[in-house]
Amino acid sequence: MSFRRYQKVLGIPRVMSATLFMFVAGLPLTIMTLTLSLHVLNEMGRSYFDAGLVGTATALGFAVGSPLLGRMMDRHGLRPVVAVCGTVSTAAWVMLPLVDFTLFVALAFAAGMFTVPTGSLSRQFIASLVPEDYRRPAYSLNTMLMELSFVITPAVDILLITQYSATSMLVGIGVWRALSYVALYLLNWPIRNPHEAVAAEESVKLKWREWMSARLIGVLLVSSGALFVLFGTELALIAVLRENGEIAFTGYVIAATSIASIAGGFVHGIVHRSWSLTRLAVTMSVLLLPVAFFDHVWWWLLLALLPTNLLCTPTLAASSEAVAELAPPSVRGQVMGLQDSANRMGQTLSMPLVGFAIDNVSPSMGFVAAACGGLVLIGIATLCSVRQASAHA
Repeated sequence: MSFRRYQKVLGIPRVMSATLFMFVAGLPLTIMTLTLSLHVLNEMGRSYFDAGLVGTATALGFAVGSPLLGRMMDRHGLRPVVAVCGTVSTAAWVMLPLVDFTLFVALAFAAGMFTVPTGSLSRQFIASLVPEDYRRPAYSLNTMLMELSFVITPAVDILLITQYSATSMLVGIGVWRALSYVALYLLNWPIRNPHEAVAAEESVKLKWREWMSARLIGVLLVSSGALFVLFGTELALIAVLRENGEIAFTGYVIAATSIASIAGGFVHGIVHRSWSLTRLAVTMSVLLLPVAFFDHVWWWLLLALLPTNLLCTPTLAASSEAVAELAPPSVRGQVMGLQDSANRMGQTLSMPLVGFAIDNVSPSMGFVAAACGGLVLIGIATLCSVRQASAHA
């Protein structure tokens, strides 16, 4: 292991400033769905079904918009996309508290669709600024900060909503993102390094068949499977603690598992050789299976979840590194946007399927359903890789 790997990455010009800025700019993204749902429930007096509908609309907006905005960045550069989409997205967030429910759903979709994807954009900056030999610690650091944002922002969001209102938070998210867009436009970090930019200009326009390989599809499926496991685990955790009358300990369990995830990511970034993406994802899923037997006391559950969460950040960081390696520079934005969409797909599939297992079997079976769903997606990814290998044989 070498702690100097992080030091060298942060010593690369513009890497530290870009990484920290994107972390701060992306903080509202972790509470958008929560804030929208609480506004629908509290201020609008609607049902949980309506709140879920709004969450689905926002998630679909992100899933559709991320690859499209990435493609626009590939063609026209960062600034035009930030200027146009930032204006539309900010307008949508500011208008949300002023409209009825039907228009609210439509605006939630638009707000998601036109939100400049901070996650994929930060990964593009890393790919353009960091040499390949140091991308693993760079992506590990980026993913650790993303995990940290999920620890910090929900609690702060609930506190501010309690003190003020969800409506105020909707406007606050819009203003925060607007300021971020202005700063991002002025800073204008590169999405390709000079060599890649020249190569992209000189090359003919790539068709999707030329870059959408079976290996890339496999990586996207593994990434989707990892998100299936993570969001399914969170839902099962809440269900078990609620069943046991220990819902008050949810924060302790989530905080401990998040710390384990960050610790695993830190180690992943400094070792000279780490596990492959598939091995990380499979192991993370398999380690979740026995958690179903530790559902009696909250601290048993906490301890049982630590091994699988140690591999959370390494798996997500490895998937980002793999996508950056496979994405041609001329379509990197579109490919990384597709990764965001794949992650959303895993999240969207996980909640109803794991919820079905919880409702019809038991809360602890939610962990089994989450693990099995992830393994199915990883298995499909493996078949894609085998098919590609057979085609080249």
